[in-house]
Amino acid sequence: MNKDAVLSYLRSLQDNICQSFVEIEPDSTFREDEWVRPEGGGGRSRVLEGGAVIEKGGVNFSHVKGDQLPVSATAARPELKGRSFEAMGVSLVIHPKNPFVPTSHMNVRFFIAEKEGEDPVWWFGGGFDLTPYYGFFEDCKHWHQVAFDVCQPFGKGVYEEFKQWCDDYFYIKHRDEPRGIGGLFFDDLNRWEFETCFEFMQAIGNAYINAYLPIVKRRMNEPYQEKHVEFQHYRRGRYVEFNLVYDRGTLFGLQTGGRTESILMSLPAHVSWHYDWHPEPNSEEFQLYSEFLKHRDWLSL
Repeated sequence: MNKDAVLSYLRSLQDNICQSFVEIEPDSTFREDEWVRPEGGGGRSRVLEGGAVIEKGGVNFSHVKGDQLPVSATAARPELKGRSFEAMGVSLVIHPKNPFVPTSHMNVRFFIAEKEGEDPVWWFGGGFDLTPYYGFFEDCKHWHQVAFDVCQPFGKGVYEEFKQWCDDYFYIKHRDEPRGIGGLFFDDLNRWEFETCFEFMQAIGNAYINAYLPIVKRRMNEPYQEKHVEFQHYRRGRYVEFNLVYDRGTLFGLQTGGRTESILMSLPAHVSWHYDWHPEPNSEEFQLYSEFLKHRDWLSL
């Protein structure tokens, strides 16, 4: 197990992703904050706000340590209670300005749980998912094609398994609807030897830009109206609801005393809620619900 190699990769991943976004935001820069966690570890947060393309986006690196895993980490694995932990990862959320450009999320992480006299328990997790406000089939197919391709070297059925996991995880139960069109999600990954699991995490992290930037460049100059912005803000409310109610990463960060500003950087700058609102039948907005917020085989389109 080479923990230092994971740390080095995660730091370089943050650098590479930020550089890719700066190339489409030449007049904007990421604000960077280095922070230290009193209980152990720290991180490097980078946030871009008010850009021509990105209304608000954050790309965070963190490496934290603690004497005991929080409830959010042991709920599914009670045998880990009482172990110390070390967690490192890169997490990002991009909220574009243009309503025709989807929001995207990516996270890759590595955990070690230790207890004196016992072998360390380690695992990887992560994935990426896409949340459109106005759907385009070619964008959805591209996103999932990249996801499919990155999984292929790791065995038959890996894409299908982690796509289903993503569909199940990013589901807003109290709304009875998906957050978006999914992608990949995996956790507790230690089914292969360390080197292969690490390679898979790197493959996911590296694939994100290839999946997302072509969609951004295709849609960022689409003309839009105020009604499109209003719907974008309304749908962002679903994003906020999921992150504050269900997201394990958010809960882990808050329960371990993480830096609140970095944890909540995933929330959009502008968002709205309307009481019992429904789209007009056969409208552009209605199509998001009828065609895109569904669990489906996007590769067969």
